[in-house]
Amino acid sequence: MIGFSSPGSQSVLKKLLLGNEPTPELLAILLVYFVQGVLSLARLAISFFLKDDLGLSPAQVAALTGVAALPWIIKPIWGFISDGLPILGYRRRPYLILSGLLGSLSWGLLATVVDSAGAATGAIALSSLSVAISDVIADSLVVERARTESTSQVGSLQSLCWATSATGGLITAYLSGWLLELFTPQQVFAITAIFPLIVAMAAGLIAEFPVTNYTPAWQTIKHQVRQLKKAILLPSIWKPTLFLFLWQATPSSDSAFFFFTTNELGFQPEFLGRVRLFTSIAGLIGIWIFQRFLKAVPFRQIFAWSTVIAVLFGFTPVILVTHTNRLLGIGDRWFSLGDSVILTVIGEIAFMPVLVLCAKLCPPGIEATLFALLMSITNLAHVLSQELGALLMHSFGITPNTFDNLALLVTLTNLSSLLPLPFLKLLPSDNTLSTPQLAENPSHPLPNPEDDPEKTHSLVKV
Repeated sequence: MIGFSSPGSQSVLKKLLLGNEPTPELLAILLVYFVQGVLSLARLAISFFLKDDLGLSPAQVAALTGVAALPWIIKPIWGFISDGLPILGYRRRPYLILSGLLGSLSWGLLATVVDSAGAATGAIALSSLSVAISDVIADSLVVERARTESTSQVGSLQSLCWATSATGGLITAYLSGWLLELFTPQQVFAITAIFPLIVAMAAGLIAEFPVTNYTPAWQTIKHQVRQLKKAILLPSIWKPTLFLFLWQATPSSDSAFFFFTTNELGFQPEFLGRVRLFTSIAGLIGIWIFQRFLKAVPFRQIFAWSTVIAVLFGFTPVILVTHTNRLLGIGDRWFSLGDSVILTVIGEIAFMPVLVLCAKLCPPGIEATLFALLMSITNLAHVLSQELGALLMHSFGITPNTFDNLALLVTLTNLSSLLPLPFLKLLPSDNTLSTPQLAENPSHPLPNPEDDPEKTHSLVKV
């Protein structure tokens, strides 16, 4: 355990860590999540770079965003590789170092040589690959610990990791817009390139012993595929997974809405950074509400009520699109800020059960690859959401300066969030489900990760 001056300081720290023991490995996990949050420093820069520097349309931006997220969809592959192909005898540390170097390279490319949509897609995908690999490594410990949590602690580690990521996002939220007022997107990318190196340095905190009885990679992969097939065919696993896919796959109009707020309403990067600051705070509030009041609420109930509430509030962007807020005497900026904060709180509350549920579904021995597979399926659904949104934007004739049908698009995508509700019975009836057990035990020790994609938590498709 990390040393502190007194038992009192240890007690305070443990409370801050939501009851989790402060160990070097926990610090490494939290650093990975923290960097994921900090990388949102470049999120606005990417949006403005694609819109202004490359001149892409809303539909093209949505389509590109979906394609660039492909590394998250094939997340189990990174689990297979790290499990079956040790580097210098180690399965964890070298891959954390590699992910940090790849991340720094990707942002460096965006800062220097990327000048086309194709090159931008490749560089952003490389950045996604970097984060996906680091997630495989750090999240292995999360799932292993989550399986041993008591009923009173359920969800505490996921909440802590999510809060750490949100804290990283909070620190850089306002800076993401403010820096764009001072620097070009390429210069912001150059600054962002520094942070993935923190992930590489976190590798030294992982307690790992070199592999002695090395199993050939093909045998490891064959064994894991066999175990994954057994696991995914269990009704207790495939039914919740199907619901999560349906829940995430409904179309999104977020790219069109970004173009509307910048080109039509004239929101500048500094104000958008201010919005991101408040939504980052709102995200932490949502996590706290879940941890404090809702972690014991049955999955069906929390998904049902959060979806319905999100859809009700999801109609508020229509007020902004139609300028009805002006008739009510509410300025565009104030209305947009309040709307974003409310939707973020609801989205965070709704997404936390996804992490808890997926962690509980992982049988011992294949936690790494199964959790990666489960979250990859939700990531695939997110990509489908982006691509369906791009198709609708094109069909509705929405361009960088034409938003006649945007209110209809927002209404349609918002109502689509209700479509998964008839399938709520696919979820377990309560939160006390036991971890599924497979008939065959692993022939050698396997790691145990969890995952999350681009960390898109909003239920409202705006």
